[in-house]
Amino acid sequence: MIVEPGSAAVAAAVLGGVALALAVPVPILLARASWPTGAPARALVLWQVIALAGGFSMIGAITLAGLALVPHDTLLGGVVIGLAVGLAGHLLGHLAATVTSVVRSRSRHRALLELLTSPDPDRPSTLILDAPTPVAYCLPQGFGSVTVLSRGLLDRLSPDELAAVIAHERAHLTQRHDIVLVAFRAWHSALPWFPIAARAAEEVAVLVELLADDTARRTTDDAVLARAIATVSSAHATDFVDAGAASPRITRDRVRRLTPAARS
Repeated sequence: MIVEPGSAAVAAAVLGGVALALAVPVPILLARASWPTGAPARALVLWQVIALAGGFSMIGAITLAGLALVPHDTLLGGVVIGLAVGLAGHLLGHLAATVTSVVRSRSRHRALLELLTSPDPDRPSTLILDAPTPVAYCLPQGFGSVTVLSRGLLDRLSPDELAAVIAHERAHLTQRHDIVLVAFRAWHSALPWFPIAARAAEEVAVLVELLADDTARRTTDDAVLARAIATVSSAHATDFVDAGAASPRITRDRVRRLTPAARS
């Protein structure tokens, strides 16, 4: 397929504009919007579209710019195309490295759990940690995924609150939130100097918590879930092992949307 230099230049400019918009103003507007807390599923899809479209448009713009330069300066055009290939390799390499690191970390974590926990006789794929601190989190490992609950949590929560916490954690597993989180972690790792990458990872971490809360809300009262969240977060326990979900900002957003004052 032959691309005319003039057409390539125009297309590069258009894609460059799209990449710039998706890199700065669009993510900022989305992060500042209030509607995502009421529609976390749509907001999560939108963040994924922004990330993917932004990456492809950036690489495409650089590639087309190189093609436009080739007829005039073969060396410079080749260098620019090489930059596009290098950027694509950089992003994919960080994705592969992040996935490998997460898999290894989860394997080590699971081995440690084998030593420190015992199976819950009443709940499948659930491990009990003999610790006084109220802890609840899930460890995604495909068919070997488990939910971890501490003795402190079982002692402090009412049956309804405990059911809400378990429903929340299992929603993380069934909806595979870990895959989305790993992808955005890789984006941030590949572009640590890019502030929007860090902001996107933070916003996505909030949204997956809200999605899991919405699943729990189908079978429990909002007030019950809010109390359970407050109990777990008061001990600074990690709610989802890959999300950093016990951060004050995430806890605040979760509790606020569950209280009548926040919804009014």
